[in-house]
Amino acid sequence: MFAGIDVGSRSIELVVVSDGEIIHAERTATTFDPVAQCRRLFAAAPDCPVAATGYGRELVAKHGFDREVTTITEIKAHALGAAHRFPEARGVLDIGGQDTKAIALGPGGRVAKFEMNDRCAAGTGKFLEFLANVFQIPVEDFGAYALSGNPGVEVSSMCTVFAETEATSLMAKGRAPRDIALGLHASVVRRTANMLRRVGVTGGDAPVVFSGGVAHNPCIVHLLGQALGQPLLVADDPDMTGALGAALWGARQE
Repeated sequence: MFAGIDVGSRSIELVVVSDGEIIHAERTATTFDPVAQCRRLFAAAPDCPVAATGYGRELVAKHGFDREVTTITEIKAHALGAAHRFPEARGVLDIGGQDTKAIALGPGGRVAKFEMNDRCAAGTGKFLEFLANVFQIPVEDFGAYALSGNPGVEVSSMCTVFAETEATSLMAKGRAPRDIALGLHASVVRRTANMLRRVGVTGGDAPVVFSGGVAHNPCIVHLLGQALGQPLLVADDPDMTGALGAALWGARQE
């Protein structure tokens, strides 16, 4: 057995694998005390070595939690997790709480090229969560709400504050809120599709795995599939991809 933990800005995922199969998985919010949250997750998991990834991976290495801890970068972890679930994949798009990763995959989940936006929350889960609050809609329902809108509304700003101002201005001009929500989602898709193209993943014959929390958003999934010219590969639990990849990597090192 080997565990993988992905300590992100918004959530923490823990996966335990045995012979390449997931035997335990749990997810919790990061909160302002990630150490306590990690301790709670480990207390309910089998006792085995762990590979940590995510922005808080060094926090896990520092505290140890009475386990043997190694670390792996987020890029490598997501690449390995995506390739394990979808061997045909040639690209990965991970949109998390506060960053976006575009990865071109080589054989066996090897990272061929990548780009990461981690200096600004534009287009991330936090961006969508903030704007869902502007529309007074739970973020879990924001994608379905946007899908019911009509195309034609252009939102140019990807800055969270300026996007809110632009959305408010469009509402004042009489544009339907659902149409504005669709326009906001389309702006996220333009940004992320361009990231994929810059690393050489252009769709068509290059299947793309969509991982991270935003992969639960049906509007982003639909629009991104249109932009790439093919359906995305989305697991039932896309949040767990990084933790899975970390666990698989750790097991290989044994």
